[in-house]
Amino acid sequence: MIIIGNKSYELLKDYRNGWNLEAFRDRYSEVLDRYDYIVGDWGYNQLRLKGFYRDNHPKAAKDSTFSSMSDYINEYCNFGCAHFVLQKTKEHKEHKEPKDREPRDAAEVKEVRPDEENRGNKEAAQDGAVKSRKDGREREVREAKREQREQRDQREPREPREKGPKAPRSATS
Repeated sequence: MIIIGNKSYELLKDYRNGWNLEAFRDRYSEVLDRYDYIVGDWGYNQLRLKGFYRDNHPKAAKDSTFSSMSDYINEYCNFGCAHFVLQKTKEHKEHKEPKDREPRDAAEVKEVRPDEENRGNKEAAQDGAVKSRKDGREREVREAKREQREQRDQREPREPREKGPKAPRSATS
């Protein structure tokens, strides 16, 4: 089970090991909250996410329903590419924020495995602590890189190089 904000999803299909939690966390957007299914496909080492509604959803266009998902994979994804399908299962009540607090970052994603849900021992808590420290370090590295890019972009633009006068072209006939 994957928990995103206050929504929980279940991995329905993982074709050629297409599921990657880190890549999904980086690409996920709140826009996808409205969909009942999320398809992630890999092309040129980039993850692309697309949402689909259940078949009887009132807002759904024909090409954005679950029954047209296989057409999307066959027509718009690279042939034989790794992909996955997530299905929204229910709202996850423990993650709802009070109205006076800021909403959680949409990119916060938690993966809960069935064996960890039932494992209430010390080992599971230690695994979670190690994983959260690792996630924290990775987030710090991403933020540091982003800050470096922003600082580089804010610097004054360099003076263009002076070029000598161009020699006139000679017309040859």
